[in-house]
Amino acid sequence: MLTSFCIKNLGPIDSLNGSNLGQINLIIGGNGTGKTLLLKALYITLKSLEMYRRGNEPKSLPQLLSEKLYWTFQVSEIGDLVTKGVPSPLSLELSLGGDTREETIQYQFSKNTSKTIQTVTSDVSPRSSNSIFIPPKEVLSIYNLILESRERDRSFGFDDTYLDLVKALQTPPTRGRNYAQFSSSRRSLSDMIGGKITYDTQIKSWQFKQGHKKIPIGVTAEGIKKISILDTLLGNRYLDTDSVIFIDEPESALHPGAISQLLEIMVTLSEAGLQFFLASHSYFVIKKLSVLAQKKPGTTIMILSTDGAAWEISNLADGLPKNSIIDESIRIYEEKLNLVLD
Repeated sequence: MLTSFCIKNLGPIDSLNGSNLGQINLIIGGNGTGKTLLLKALYITLKSLEMYRRGNEPKSLPQLLSEKLYWTFQVSEIGDLVTKGVPSPLSLELSLGGDTREETIQYQFSKNTSKTIQTVTSDVSPRSSNSIFIPPKEVLSIYNLILESRERDRSFGFDDTYLDLVKALQTPPTRGRNYAQFSSSRRSLSDMIGGKITYDTQIKSWQFKQGHKKIPIGVTAEGIKKISILDTLLGNRYLDTDSVIFIDEPESALHPGAISQLLEIMVTLSEAGLQFFLASHSYFVIKKLSVLAQKKPGTTIMILSTDGAAWEISNLADGLPKNSIIDESIRIYEEKLNLVLD
């Protein structure tokens, strides 16, 4: 599990220390505060560690990390990620909790860095588990387009989070006994959407299957496609109990009831060992996780919040932090309540 991180001079993020991370970690803030940037930076770092020394992979960790930064942020030069107008380099330190000790990766690069990072140090043991990033937009209906754009044309457009996800979905379903929490979560996910998605190898397209009826993925509801992605990754065993899942805007395309159920399923999966990092600006997500933190004291749910300057990290079991998103939501509720009372 990721236990802590320290980031300096990453775009709008001047300095951020995330310590005592939980099984579920919610990142909130207004537009332009760096939520998605932070989520992707953590994912890139962990994913590079997973690719390093796996199988016959010949590339060094600096090479893998540099390529991941380039193709995820799609900048002409990696140095463009450094906060503008500061003399110091961008630096990131990430720690993972091992069985007997904490393991750390550190790297930094300046605004003059073109394509390759020079300074990377790591004592992290090789990882056999897979992390994944689930973006706001579903990928099933543009599955082949992503593969053609990135693997055939090698062009910008869909970043590495999209490519990694469609590659993960390529793994065929696996039969046999699964982790208990995975099985129960898959049943809940299937009940939510009333079916499951399958890949038709003949027409080379995903379809949504409800009983004996098959619905083309292009006319399947966005929310169903999004939920199906998580179900598929649990079913094909791409994810295991040491995986870390990064989700940008988990509320995207989902109605409140589905959001509530999905967050409850995340708690169940976290009890099996999975760790979640979520970026959101939804008060509903914040409030639901706050309720779950109270109901499930054995599950640590942390919240990292910002109003655009300093960041604050706290445990949601201790209550909601002060933040403009939370304050505005409460203000509107009180305004409506006053109208009713008047």
